[in-house]
Amino acid sequence: MNNASIKALRPLAVAVAAAALAFAAQAGEVEVLHWWTSGGEAKAAVALKGTLQAKGHSWKDFAVAGGGGDSAMTVLKSRVVSGNAPAAAQIKGPSLQEWAQEGVLANMDELAKAEKWDESLPKVVSDIMKYQGHYIAAPVNVHRVNWLWVNPEALKKAGAKAPTTWDEFFVAADALKKAGIVPLAHGGQNWQDFTSFEAVALGLGGVDFYRKALVQLDPATLKSPTMEKVLSTFRRLKDYTDRNAPGRDWNLATAMVIKGEAGMQIMGDWAKGEFVAAGKTAGKDFLCLPAPGTAKSFTFNIDSFAFFKLKSEPNQKAQRDLASAIMSPDFQELFNLNKGSIPVRMGMKMDKFDDCARASAKDFADSAKSATLVPSIAHGMAVPSAAEGAIKDVVSQFWNSDKMSTAQAMDRLVAAAKQR
Repeated sequence: MNNASIKALRPLAVAVAAAALAFAAQAGEVEVLHWWTSGGEAKAAVALKGTLQAKGHSWKDFAVAGGGGDSAMTVLKSRVVSGNAPAAAQIKGPSLQEWAQEGVLANMDELAKAEKWDESLPKVVSDIMKYQGHYIAAPVNVHRVNWLWVNPEALKKAGAKAPTTWDEFFVAADALKKAGIVPLAHGGQNWQDFTSFEAVALGLGGVDFYRKALVQLDPATLKSPTMEKVLSTFRRLKDYTDRNAPGRDWNLATAMVIKGEAGMQIMGDWAKGEFVAAGKTAGKDFLCLPAPGTAKSFTFNIDSFAFFKLKSEPNQKAQRDLASAIMSPDFQELFNLNKGSIPVRMGMKMDKFDDCARASAKDFADSAKSATLVPSIAHGMAVPSAAEGAIKDVVSQFWNSDKMSTAQAMDRLVAAAKQR
């Protein structure tokens, strides 16, 4: 190569080097606390990691054992107090507000405004992602909690039809019991007890009752005739479970429905993953129906990421890119196809999703318009953690003890609701 050619290439080489330096300067590290370790979730985490790496950032897993329990939050607190917060952590519901009150979460308004998050999310969802009107978190998905999973073959054997009301539920349950099939697959853990309880509350009381009783924790509503009816109906369910229910994991209860050992289960849409993994087809091998009486309403459980204040500008850039990726239509589709949930963004195409997901997405959109979207207390979306724990304990004690009257249960619910 002659000198003239070398001289001509020098400006290009300088420009390339400058661009590389600028890219390196912009590249940051994004450390993420999450517990997406099971099959489908792990795939989605890898995809998110790839998106960030494609932008030049490095990804650091904040490993969490045991699906993100108290120990994870304890470690997170110590990291935040020591001034070494991760870029993002999987936190949801009222816990987002509790972290924001500590002044440790970053303001994501600039990105949210540029990407029109307000227009993409139902208001009830965006309000949860904000603190004092400012975005501090991004939602990943929506799980519908108020589902009834049904084995149609079991119903056929019993000569029963799929129920749409609680009266119809007990008719079907009696027929299943007579046919020697466990009517209701259940696992006796407090969150599973409450998943059934809130389905009964929504189905019998409606959205306004549910909101007053289980979101606003209104004492008069917690002691109302409607609540007495809800508790009595909830207690009736126990007669249709089997003696091995106490302590059973939810997925083992789902397996009973898959095998036809049980006819029905009240559980969120993560149960669908168990049916699909067993090679079952929605609408044919299993039915996904709104829990009795709840067809026009939707209890939600939303996974979200809170963003912590960071000092490094490159890391702040990586954090913004992470938030942008989480809210992107491509990631929302990929993640939710793997997780069994549905995208939280409104107006997304659902052609790749199955019948259950499409029904859920339609009901989610309809409920957003009619203001019948309500947060699930069983899954940490509705009330502060202290009150949630106390209320769950009362409901499980009522479920497990025939000696507790509905009046006593209502008094205890009122007392539990005061926990802060």
